[in-house]
Amino acid sequence: MATVITSKGQVTIPKALRDKLKLHAGDRLDFIVESDGTARLVPVTASIKELKGLVPKPKRKLSLEDMENAIAKGASKT
Repeated sequence: MATVITSKGQVTIPKALRDKLKLHAGDRLDFIVESDGTARLVPVTASIKELKGLVPKPKRKLSLEDMENAIAKGASKT
């Protein structure tokens, strides 16, 4: 799909692409330039604030020592 850059540097994203990426007015996009000069358009789909409450609180608090022991135990299994 091709589009044109306006004199103000604006680009219209073709409807077929907006539909495929499920983009709507007000959505945010990231442009990532690769080392070979190509660019990727990536939808920013969620704010970090929207992730709050996604993972339930643990049933009990763990100490740093408990966490380190669990990591060591998991590492010894490999």
